[in-house]
Amino acid sequence: MNYDYEYFKESADYILSKINFRPSIGIVLGSCLGELSDEIENQVIIDYDEIPNFLKSTVKSHAGRLILGQLKGKDVICMSGRFHYYEGYEFEQLVIPIRVFKLLGVETVILTNAAGAINISYNTGDIMLIEDHIKFMGSSPLRGNNFDEFGPRFFDMSNAYDRELREIVKKSAKDLGINLKEGIYFYAEGPQFETPAEIRAMRAMGADAVGMSTVTEVITAIHCNIKVIGLSLISNMAAGVLNNRVTAEEVDIVASQSAEKFKRLVNEIVKKI
Repeated sequence: MNYDYEYFKESADYILSKINFRPSIGIVLGSCLGELSDEIENQVIIDYDEIPNFLKSTVKSHAGRLILGQLKGKDVICMSGRFHYYEGYEFEQLVIPIRVFKLLGVETVILTNAAGAINISYNTGDIMLIEDHIKFMGSSPLRGNNFDEFGPRFFDMSNAYDRELREIVKKSAKDLGINLKEGIYFYAEGPQFETPAEIRAMRAMGADAVGMSTVTEVITAIHCNIKVIGLSLISNMAAGVLNNRVTAEEVDIVASQSAEKFKRLVNEIVKKI
C-alpha cells in the first residue's frame, strides 16, 4: 500500500481534535464484547466513518466506533469493533488502527477476541490469556516500506505478549476468582471455520485456541513499541472436538453470556496497570 507517515497522522490529528487528553491504554473489543465500552466515563464517541483514512468495520457484531474517556482513572481509547483480513482488507491496511494508537500516545494495548477451543480441557465461557501465537497464513502486515517513525525494519517478537503484564492479568483473575487459562493462539484466515483435520494439525503444533483476528495488531504494536495483553473468550469448541456444527450464533450467545465476567477482568487489569 502506498502510505506515508502523514496518512496515519491525519487520522490521529482528527481524533486529538475531539479530546483534551492523550490515552495511554488502548482496548480492542472482539466479537460481541462491545459491552465493556459502556464502562468508560466521560465518553467521546467517534464513528469510524468520520475518521480520515480509517477503515470501516463490516461485521454485524462490531459497532464500528471509537470510545475515548476514562476507565478506572486511566485515559483510554477503545475500539468497539475491529478489522479482519477476511473482510477484504490487505494485511498492510490492518496496521492503521494500532499506528494511530501510537500517535495518540498509547503505551499498552489490550486486545480481546472470541476464539474456538483446540485444547480439549477448555470449556466454552473460559477466558484464555494469550501466551504466544502461531501465524502461518499470509504475509506480514509490515510488508513493504518501513516507517522508522514507528519502529525498526527488523524487530524481536520473543516477548510479544508482555511477561510482566501477563502476571498482572493472572493476579487480576485470581483476585476476582476467575479461572484463567493461558495458552497459544493460532491465527486463521476465515471467514470459514476450520475443518476437523486443520484443528488436529493445530493441536499437534501446540495451539490451544484459534481465531481470525488479533495477530496483525500484535505484530504492529510490537513494531511500534506498544506493550500487548491478549485475551481470548472461548466461545465455542473448535471443529471435531465435539460432534456438533460450529456456528456464528453459538459464538454470539457465549460471548453475551460471558460479557459481565470479561468486563470485570478487563476493569481490574486496567486498574492494576
